[in-house]
Formats: sequence, structure tokens, C-alpha cells
Amino acid sequence: MSSDATELHELRDLLLRKSVRFGEVKLTSGEISDIYVDCKPTTCDPKAMPLIGRIFLQKMNARNWFPEAVGGLIVGAEPIAFAIARESLETPNLINAFIVRKERKAHGMQKLVEGLDPTEGRKVVVIDDVCTKGGSTALAIENVQSAGMKVIGAICLVDREQGATELLGSKFGIALESVFKISELRQESERRANEHVLTSH
Repeated sequence: MSSDATELHELRDLLLRKSVRFGEVKLTSGEISDIYVDCKPTTCDPKAMPLIGRIFLQKMNARNWFPEAVGGLIVGAEPIAFAIARESLETPNLINAFIVRKERKAHGMQKLVEGLDPTEGRKVVVIDDVCTKGGSTALAIENVQSAGMKVIGAICLVDREQGATELLGSKFGIALESVFKISELRQESERRANEHVLTSH
């Protein structure tokens, strides 16, 4: 197994252990699902951070996306953007992190994008932890574009495969990459459960 594949397996193991839960839950979109993914216990784990940073960098390189900065909507994207920025220290091209607010602050500089100045004309990739229908990622893209930034792509850690790819493509002409798809996580979780049943008998 290659080092890239090993890191992907390690990150998947952490997600399945810390972030994936089965049972009826209401999603942000309002829909009911039997599987819930809360990425934050994984993305905030020190063991996961270097894996996340390197894997996202690999995804961007594979797409020939070479951004000056990465970031996304507060709060899910923040630890991912920071992990990418940190791991970019090990590459020839440093990548800054930024944070996107849902709406402007009522005081101070009233910025929608924090951590990057100036923003005008900067090439960026928008990050998210979980994409369902794509609404939060779309809001991040709109706010980033309103700050004059050029979005060259988007990547999420987990794609729930419920329309985000189609929304970003049709609304912005932007491709959405993902590290994991919900169907893959479900399949692996079921495989492990069945394996456990067999070995316990």
C-alpha cells in the first residue's frame, strides 16, 4: 500500500471511529437521515490534522489547483484550512488559510473574509467539512467572490452525495472534489460490523 493510500485509510479510520454515527437525525438541510457525520471531533484531532493537510494538498495537486489560500465557512472549514496551511510548509508553495463569515460583522472592518489581506484577485480553493446539498459551500463561495477572490475549486472532507456537486457546477461552474463519499463510509462501516459479527461467533 502506498503512503498516500495508507494516510487515506488512517483518516478514514479516525472518521469512522470519531465522527460517523448511525441512527435517525435531522440534517442542516432539514432532511432526516440514518447516518450522521460530525467531522469536528476528527478535524480537531492532532493525529488527523497532518493527514488532512496532506490529503487535501494531494487532491488539489491532482486537479492542478494551485491556490494562494484556502478557507471556508465558519466553523467547519477552519481546522481543515489551518491543517492545509501548516502542511504546505513542507511543499514549495506556501498556502495561507482564511475564514469566511456567514455575514458581515456590525462593527470593526465589517469583513466577510478574515485572515487574508488583501483579498482582491487572490486565487483560492473553498473548503468544507461536510457537503450535503451544497448550501453552506455556496454561501462561502458567494462571500469569497464578493471580496474579489477567484475561486478555482472546492473540496469537502465528506460528500453526502445529495446535490452539492450539481449545485456548485450549475450555479458557479465550480468543480467539487471530496476526500470521502458517504456511500464509501457507510459501506466500510457495514463491512466492519459484519466482520465483527463473524469473528465474535
